[in-house]
Order: sequence, then structure tokens, then C-alpha cells
Amino acid sequence: MSIFKRLDHLLITIPKGKKEEARQFYTNIIALEKIPGNHPHGALWFNIGDIQLHIREETDVNFSDRHPAFEVLNLKMAEQFLQQRKIDIHYSSEIDGRQRCFFRDPFGNRFELLEFNQ
Repeated sequence: MSIFKRLDHLLITIPKGKKEEARQFYTNIIALEKIPGNHPHGALWFNIGDIQLHIREETDVNFSDRHPAFEVLNLKMAEQFLQQRKIDIHYSSEIDGRQRCFFRDPFGNRFELLEFNQ
């Protein structure tokens, strides 16, 4: 029996001074629902599926392959959504039973979208 119930939220970081640019990208480009409020450390909070995405400014942000992966209903539609917004899509090694792609936000954070084969 596991003590873990579900993933509640992810926190990613952006460079200092980029909060408004992040707000615009995640609200207007990616079209996530912003969670209003005065959040700790001035973070931005968004709903993404049934979890929350928290974005916080930090001094030392690096370019890494670390990433959250989100299952989508239709990967082709998700890819078209990103392409319409001029977001570069990248692919990686193939994994049996699923299709996937990756993209980065303007701050270098990497995200994976995946669809399980039927």
C-alpha cells in the first residue's frame, strides 16, 4: 500500500524579472487558467489538468532536461496547438506504447506531452 495519493502541483522556476513575461506566456499563449491570489514568494499559480503549476522567480535558473510529463487526449491536436503559437516541438527516443513530444517555455523549462497508444 502506498502512502501517496496524487500529484498536487509542480513548481518550476524562471529568472528574476521575468514574471510578467511568464504570466503572458502561460495565460495568453499556452492558455492555462490562472489561480488568483497572493501566493508564497510572489509565485504565479495555474491549473493544468487536475494539478497546479507553480512558477517562481529565482536567481540561479539553469537549462536542464528535467521535466514534468502530461498525458493529453490527442497528441496531434496538442502539437498543432503549439505549432500555431510558434512553439518549437522536439522529439526524443521512442518508447513502446506511447507517442510523445517536448517543448520549452521562454525560460528554458522543458515539458513533455504524451499519449498512450490504444
